[in-house]
Amino acid sequence: MKAKVSIIMGSTSDYPVMEDAAKLLDEFEIPFSINALSAHRTPEMVEKFARGAYGEGIRVVIAAAGMSAHLPGVIAAMTPVPVIGVPINASSLDGLDAMLSIIQMPPGIPVATVGINAARNAAILAVQILATGDEALMQKLLAFKEDLKSKIVKANNDLKLHQFKHRVM
Repeated sequence: MKAKVSIIMGSTSDYPVMEDAAKLLDEFEIPFSINALSAHRTPEMVEKFARGAYGEGIRVVIAAAGMSAHLPGVIAAMTPVPVIGVPINASSLDGLDAMLSIIQMPPGIPVATVGINAARNAAILAVQILATGDEALMQKLLAFKEDLKSKIVKANNDLKLHQFKHRVM
């Protein structure tokens, strides 16, 4: 079985955040790989990965990086595969530096960007991309979205159980 999604992080210190993406891909039974590659410390390895990703069967890359956050953009520059960037809160700027680095890509080199530390959303976006060409996966995705809706409806109903003297319903 070949991976369809590749999770790449600039450092293993990003793993606690990126684990959420791995868990969601597992829930959807999507084969994935996960590796630490640094745009600054292992640029040759990043280039080899990015240039070979499509040929290896990768259809979406989720790339996480903190601080200067070059990894998602470097990968996007060298692959035709969609790249989703996850800015990591790894500095005194609370991840804002990483987010701005990832979203400010030059024309022709897009990187879809989710919120700071939002690895789960990156994985959901990867599932949505893959599901456009896979009816069975689309059905799983629709059921997942319906479950999200049900959880909010239940939470709202649970709120109604809390009684307050001056609450208007």
